[in-house]
Amino acid sequence: MRDIAAIRLFTLRGVLCAFAAIFLSASAADCADLSVASGFFSPTVTIEQTQGSPPAAAVRGADGKLLGYAFSTHEVSGSVGYAGRPLDIVAAVTTEGIIAGAQIVAHEEPILVIGIPKDALAAYVRNFAGYDTKAGAALKPADDLARGPHAVAGATVTSTVIRDAILRSARTVLRSRGPVADTAARLDRETLRRSSWHTLLGEGAVQRKLVTRGEAARMLGMQDSEPDKPFIDLWLALATPPPIGESLLGQRIYESELARIGPDDDLILIGATGLYSFKGTEWRQSGTFSRIELIQAGRTFRLKAADHTLVEALRAAGAPELREIAVFRIAQTSGFDSTKPFRLDLDLGTPSAGGGPAVVSLEYRVPERYLIAPPAPLVASPPPGKTPLQPATNQTVWQDIWWARRSDIAVLGVMLVVLAGILVFQDTITAHGKFYYRLRTGYLLLTLIFLGLIANAQLSVVNVLTFIHALLSGFRWELFLLDPLVFVLWSFVAVSMLFWGRGVFCGWLCPFGTLQELSNQLARRLGIKQIEIPFGLHERLWMIKYVAFVGILAISLRSILAAFQFAEIEPFKTAITMKFMREWPFVVYAGLLLLAGLFVERFYCRYLCPLGAALAIPARLRMFEWLKRYRECGSECHVCARRCTVQAIHPLGQINPNECIYCLKCQANYFDHDICLHLKKRAQRRQPIPAPTAPGETGGRP
Repeated sequence: MRDIAAIRLFTLRGVLCAFAAIFLSASAADCADLSVASGFFSPTVTIEQTQGSPPAAAVRGADGKLLGYAFSTHEVSGSVGYAGRPLDIVAAVTTEGIIAGAQIVAHEEPILVIGIPKDALAAYVRNFAGYDTKAGAALKPADDLARGPHAVAGATVTSTVIRDAILRSARTVLRSRGPVADTAARLDRETLRRSSWHTLLGEGAVQRKLVTRGEAARMLGMQDSEPDKPFIDLWLALATPPPIGESLLGQRIYESELARIGPDDDLILIGATGLYSFKGTEWRQSGTFSRIELIQAGRTFRLKAADHTLVEALRAAGAPELREIAVFRIAQTSGFDSTKPFRLDLDLGTPSAGGGPAVVSLEYRVPERYLIAPPAPLVASPPPGKTPLQPATNQTVWQDIWWARRSDIAVLGVMLVVLAGILVFQDTITAHGKFYYRLRTGYLLLTLIFLGLIANAQLSVVNVLTFIHALLSGFRWELFLLDPLVFVLWSFVAVSMLFWGRGVFCGWLCPFGTLQELSNQLARRLGIKQIEIPFGLHERLWMIKYVAFVGILAISLRSILAAFQFAEIEPFKTAITMKFMREWPFVVYAGLLLLAGLFVERFYCRYLCPLGAALAIPARLRMFEWLKRYRECGSECHVCARRCTVQAIHPLGQINPNECIYCLKCQANYFDHDICLHLKKRAQRRQPIPAPTAPGETGGRP
């Protein structure tokens, strides 16, 4: 047996090594090489080493003159494609701000899946040569190329993503290398950082003005029956700096807005909730927002309808839901200076007694951390024994997200502590059958409602693929810390696999698995007859999920996008994350799986789940065997085998740890004197043997 296990381990190790070699070779081919930028200039240019922040390489002519800079969009701005995967374009920009050339080197865009040829996308990127980054951009028809090449037919979204990545990265490189004014501070438009709503609010990057209905009524000379309720809850932010704009809008919308303005223009975000609208309706006819205006140093800036974009929701972690949100583009030529204080005036209407309009104001000044001060004069060194004060370090993005979701993390922490107690003291708990069944049902309901429907913390085979690829291509903890609930869940699952196997997650923490089990329990109560699958067929159907996982893993080594598409074999996204609000084929597929689960308990878990298969492989390394069995199990008694939730008990009595979901039902039977055959026999043996009676005696004394 040890030899067989060694052979299996050797074979598995060989397969993983082969996969790694294939993946690494493919990745190496896709790495950005800035030397390709030499083709954008004359043949005699020299591409120097990448340096500086953001990283870029100087391009010099034969005479040593600086011609421009070559850069990778992914390294400069962290560009991602429409599919959410890294998008990398090597481009070069001249010192005058003209794109010298561009070439796409890595992407995982879905356009190739739907039939858009690669040549069309490559040609679109090449056509950016000659594009002026000092002007705003917009996708234009083919006969208007003054502001950039027109979009690839059938791939407008991807074209927009590429254009925005090139434009934002080029401007960032030029701004960091260009001359800096020595007399005045300037706005920081280069720093890349994500912040939570809590952080932005605490540092003053977002300002608020709450006007109650009572206050509005007094200003308008009216009465209101509910004076404490909000009339309008107004929010204001300068969205130009990336940590503010990208955090509030998300990278996709933020880059799109940057591409529509000049390199020194600004973005103002205004949001509100309550009875009153800051936009009103007049702007649709007049083209100007009459209720709001910006005031700075005595100058008034009217906001135009053509210069605004509606936003559905704020993207910062912990942000509130607002009824209306808009981003306004402010040109530098208007005289607006985003480094100076300004205010937003909101017209509430004309008072009933006449006179001027009732106006409330919201003051705003961008925090100092978003300003780059002029170089400070040289100062003397500190006296010996004293060190200069160091600025406080800022929280990283993942720390902000963890703080914003601290309530959810606390609830999950309590759930996991309770589950750990159930597993450690499983003998005591399962010995009290009614208590165990009620506890399990309550826990499953909590998993479905909180983890699934509220927190959307459904683990997936996609997480497994992401982890494997991170190990192969450079592991970074920050990538996994961005989703705290998923990180905590995976940490617990990893530890629990060493002690109890893969079944802890599948049996207790999987929202879709609990949905199947609870719906099957309801079906049984309604009298729906269950289908018993012969064990011989049942164990052959197990291989489907293992083949599915290996296939998805193999595909991911070639194309992670294609692997994600095949991962749709999981109905988790449809049923749990999106709550069936999806295209009808996905809804029908998830519904059919749940329907099958009414007749075969946990049908999907048994035969189709690639995540269960992925967990079963490393779970074979578990250290302990906690589940107890009697010698009669499988020989004289088959109660546990018939009642097993996923039919993981062999007719001969052995429990298959690869299939067991650790529901502990067999352990409840183990301690049940009314069910367990062994306990019944033992009880019979302990009964006193009646005394023998003489022939002709009727038994007792007279």
